[in-house]
Amino acid sequence: MSIQDEAELDSLKAVGRIVRQVLDAMKAEIRPGVTTRYLDEVGGRVMEANGAHSAPSMVYKFPGVNCISLNDEAVHGIPGERELVEGDIVKLDVTLEKDGYMADAAITVPVGRVSPQAENLIACAERAFHKAMLVARAGFRVFEIGRAVEREVRKSGFSVIRELGGHGIGRTIHEPPHVPNYPDPQARQVMKEGLVITVEPIISSGSGRVFTDKDGWTVRTGDRALSAHFEHTLVITAGIPLLLTAS
Repeated sequence: MSIQDEAELDSLKAVGRIVRQVLDAMKAEIRPGVTTRYLDEVGGRVMEANGAHSAPSMVYKFPGVNCISLNDEAVHGIPGERELVEGDIVKLDVTLEKDGYMADAAITVPVGRVSPQAENLIACAERAFHKAMLVARAGFRVFEIGRAVEREVRKSGFSVIRELGGHGIGRTIHEPPHVPNYPDPQARQVMKEGLVITVEPIISSGSGRVFTDKDGWTVRTGDRALSAHFEHTLVITAGIPLLLTAS
């Protein structure tokens, strides 16, 4: 969506703040022995206390409140009875609705001590996001975001998962434009002030190829390599974008 007035911006800021609270609450509970279902319940309580709703459940009938993906699971992991163990990396992906507006953010969190490769992968996803912020501005084309992301990821020795990327957001989860994590020549839209999008590097320590698991939701790396995800919802401006889901 494109923001039309201050009331819309205030509504997006409000839901963005709740997304951050949910992420922070779940992150604080990550430790060996807890289940992904427990983390989902923690996030759900914060969501309900703030009068928000799970957007994936509303829009796509996702069988959980939040998407929680482990290790080789790139996105859309279903919360369940799996217990976290030392060395896991956990992707927390929260998309909420409140008063007709939606916001989306994701982080990747290590469980205890993780391998150097996992540490580097997590750091690379966040670093690629910040590189993209240099071109996520009015007057630039969407594909320039992807070029910035992929350049940083490749430089670090990792791969972007090309099937997955960011998107417009606001009134529903997925709106135009698609925001790829590579310089897709089809993503030629010039960004204008007020455009609301997500930028979300989703990367792999392996080839970057993925498949959908038999549960119909979870997207895994084809070679079972580790995957990391970092995301914010933001508003395009003439300068530094406004991050709606930052702390």
